[in-house]
Amino acid sequence: MRLVVVGGVAAGLSAASRARRIDPSLEIVVLEKGERISYGACGLPYLIEGQAKSIEQLTVYKPEFFERERDIRIRTRAEVTAIHHGRREVVLADGDRVKYDRLVWAAGARPRKPPEYKDNPRAFVLHTDRDAERLQAFLNEKRPQTAMVIGGGYIGLEMAGVLRARGLRVTLCQDTTDLLNREDAFLTGALLQHLHRCGIEVRMNTRAPSEPGTDLVLCAAGLQPNTAIPAEAGIEIGRTGAIRTNERTETNLSGVFAAGDCAETAHIVSGRPVWVPLGTTANKMGRVAGANAAGRRERFPGIAGTSIVRIGGLGVALTGFSELQARREGFSPAVARIHGPDKPKYFFGHGVQVELVADRSSRRLVGGCIVGEEGVLGRINVIATALAGRLSVEDFGNVDLGYAPPYATAMDPLLVAAQQLLRLLD
Repeated sequence: MRLVVVGGVAAGLSAASRARRIDPSLEIVVLEKGERISYGACGLPYLIEGQAKSIEQLTVYKPEFFERERDIRIRTRAEVTAIHHGRREVVLADGDRVKYDRLVWAAGARPRKPPEYKDNPRAFVLHTDRDAERLQAFLNEKRPQTAMVIGGGYIGLEMAGVLRARGLRVTLCQDTTDLLNREDAFLTGALLQHLHRCGIEVRMNTRAPSEPGTDLVLCAAGLQPNTAIPAEAGIEIGRTGAIRTNERTETNLSGVFAAGDCAETAHIVSGRPVWVPLGTTANKMGRVAGANAAGRRERFPGIAGTSIVRIGGLGVALTGFSELQARREGFSPAVARIHGPDKPKYFFGHGVQVELVADRSSRRLVGGCIVGEEGVLGRINVIATALAGRLSVEDFGNVDLGYAPPYATAMDPLLVAAQQLLRLLD
């Protein structure tokens, strides 16, 4: 039996590796249209920043490793242009045809680039290794002084901070009234204050001009899932615009699975389909797809959309729903927001902002976000765990969190926010 995996980064290689562990007899072929596999795309802004010195430092494994250690055949520069499921084959750009018994589509997503910047030599995206190399070369050779960043999502905000740290005068344009697609005035307000302190000009609710008048343009206006080829093959696209999958990551075509940035999944709070392209989701979803393609019956439980980003030294993390999102999903939200110390004064800690969102009817926690210079990751992971466990606000407020003066206050800001939320619910 042959398993063909389309996509050689997070979801695809997780699927191939898991399938191999389950069934040593499978023939496994991974098709990757790029030149590299298994690199950390989330690290690309830090390559531009200088934290990573080369793209090789972001590369986890090379094709030879998979072929030698896992008996997985890797084909790079192998772009799939069609799926013929009736014949159980995929067609490559060079005309080659690759047969399959089971198929995992893990072809990811592509960046949106405004059409007016399509042929502009000063306009870049940052999605792949080649994108990073082109941008790095432009920065080093042309020495631009000014930059416009289009988009207030993860990449846009990270890169605004990176370019500012490299000495460029940066303007960020966002065509909505919120940042990080959160629809949260509290979070957007905190970010705007920080960006101003960093010396970054922000234009909210403003479309980027076709002639920006800057030396460099970074287009970070979001992603589109790569669904055109699967759709042509009869694979159903969900309400989010990504490939519809069931809890086993299987599509409507028998034996065809989808995982990662091209596929939607369920939200663990609402149970409804969502599309949140994140590396952590891609890895976990890919593992389930690979297991089921190899004959197992495993379930992917869904996601809370937990994410974290660093912007000019500030950590911003979120999970679940904001107040506005929760209301749209049919909840009756109550919200607590606090700003408190993360350590005792004599340890010279930093302040941390906490937002918790609960449903008044069920008293269940449905979302939260953290903003601060330290301790952001640990705290958002606690909230994400509470969402996965469907904890009530009462249960969350009684979680036995660790305490020692070098690391936290005796009453952690999470618990302070939970107590405030309880008062609102009562």
